[in-house]
Amino acid sequence: MPGPGPEAPLRLPPRCNRCQANPVAWTAPRVDVCYECLPGGPFPTPPCRWCGTTKDYFSQGLCSLCHPRSPQRPGACKGCLAWGVYPRLNWTCGPCRWWRTHYPEGVCDYCSRHIPVGLSGACRLCVEQAQMTQEPGRALDYAGANRHSQQLFLANMLFKKRVTPRLAPEPSLRPGPRARKAATASVRTGEEPWRSRYKNQLPYPAGTGFDDETSIQLALFDMTPDPEAVRRRVLIEDSELTRLCAAIVDQHAERYGWSVRQRNDVTRSLRLLQTLRENPTAKIRASDVMQLPRYDGNIISTIDVLDEAGLLIEDRPSRVELYFAKRAAGLPPVMREHLELWLHVMLEGSELTPRQVPRDSQTVRVQILGLVTVVNTWVAAGYHSFAQVTRADIVNALASLPPGRRHAAELACRSLFKTLKGQRLIFANPMRGMKHTPLARTTPLALDPAVIRAELNHPDPVVALAVALVAFHALSGKQLRAVRLTDIIDGRLTIGDRVIPLAAPVRTRLTAWLDHRNQRWPGCINPHLLVSRRTAPRLVPVGHSFPWRGITLRPQALREDRILHEIHATGGDIRRICDLFGLSVEGATRYLKTIEHPDLTVDGEPSRG
Repeated sequence: MPGPGPEAPLRLPPRCNRCQANPVAWTAPRVDVCYECLPGGPFPTPPCRWCGTTKDYFSQGLCSLCHPRSPQRPGACKGCLAWGVYPRLNWTCGPCRWWRTHYPEGVCDYCSRHIPVGLSGACRLCVEQAQMTQEPGRALDYAGANRHSQQLFLANMLFKKRVTPRLAPEPSLRPGPRARKAATASVRTGEEPWRSRYKNQLPYPAGTGFDDETSIQLALFDMTPDPEAVRRRVLIEDSELTRLCAAIVDQHAERYGWSVRQRNDVTRSLRLLQTLRENPTAKIRASDVMQLPRYDGNIISTIDVLDEAGLLIEDRPSRVELYFAKRAAGLPPVMREHLELWLHVMLEGSELTPRQVPRDSQTVRVQILGLVTVVNTWVAAGYHSFAQVTRADIVNALASLPPGRRHAAELACRSLFKTLKGQRLIFANPMRGMKHTPLARTTPLALDPAVIRAELNHPDPVVALAVALVAFHALSGKQLRAVRLTDIIDGRLTIGDRVIPLAAPVRTRLTAWLDHRNQRWPGCINPHLLVSRRTAPRLVPVGHSFPWRGITLRPQALREDRILHEIHATGGDIRRICDLFGLSVEGATRYLKTIEHPDLTVDGEPSRG
């Protein structure tokens, strides 16, 4: 019905007074019944006054696709601008409705719209643009994907559609004698072997092998295979790779408690790899397995099977290498080449002069963060090689950095120029003899006890256990991820040379978590205490963000809070702190300095927590 004013948009028309099913024929002039219920009718509906169609008449002379309040009228999503949403859902697609309930409103860093923004500072539209242009194994480039334009899409169509059907579920992991006999009979009678349900149990041909140095015919044109052609070929492909790995797939399925669906996914992924590879006898690179999601293939479990079969060539970049590639983008070629050499020495070590042992990946990541800022300053000054950098350039670049990042940048510069001088890529080491700036340490502060108490009573048992282990015994995040089930015996936790009697609240939450784990994953053989949906069918530990992603606390802050309360409770007994939490004397001194801190004392007396 018309809204107030001549230019107002149309409103939702009322229902027919007689049938109460169709909207009224007209609201101005007013007609309270539809054309089917008009006295003397039914009468044929007039054509739409906007598009001219004679079908699907709605109201006010408009069809159901032209009337702005029709339930069938499509429009653009308010969030991602995708076409194909309807007014009954408030012009919002399904993913954007989920997005609004999980992220607060703000200003997007890349398109400047006021809209719900995710943790990366990007709205859902900018996230989808980055995912469209993301290269396999590379981080999302939000700025590059949204710099010039944005490709719109149809609503509710970004969910991954299955381009090839799954294998038919099998009643058991291993076929019985009757099934094996039927498969053998099909081969003897000349029937197509791929039509046998248990094709992968057939013996693979004698002499089948896979090697590293198989020659591959280079492609003249780089073209993406047609998914439909791949689907048809996979269904009829007689794969030696699948037959060779069939026993390993069965062993993994039995050992890790795979479902029939997961086992079939891995089998189908092996058939995809055999179809997509240039040479059928070459070993498989992990980067090729990373391409399987576009054909709805499995990645992690397939890599595990290939690794155990000895057919995997590991060429995936590490997280530090991805971080370095993102930070070093745009540097001059010579500087980038020298930085890549330094990164290789830091991660792999060097047996040549100057010799160096491999560094921890987190240490390398911190040094990259400080080093790239300094290098960008030199690039802005017009330098193209580290041989042009002098000591004055280093001092000027470090002077503009905050103390924490300056400390990391000094360490990185010292290591970088030492490596380049040892490789004879620069004439002199400008860092030689330069004094090191002492690190300005932060003062640990106490957390709100109400927040800790709320997380200790978290409904998720794994979150409650993780918070309890850190809050009561000051475990680090790395130690918590490495704890195994066999490290806890008779209520005592063993970490290295330390034996920690677990507190009563920790034992209560430990029991609740173990009961939940046994109920959800009864066949799990992962030796680690904490497991997730991704690590339960494997032997690897959980990631660094599990289970802290959905809560406000972080393990490092919670650990500092526990040590801080202990140093105040003991009156500054460093020996006890070192023995209780495994700290060095230098690390414990950082907490000792808080004894006289004005924010951590009450009426001039040290706080007892």
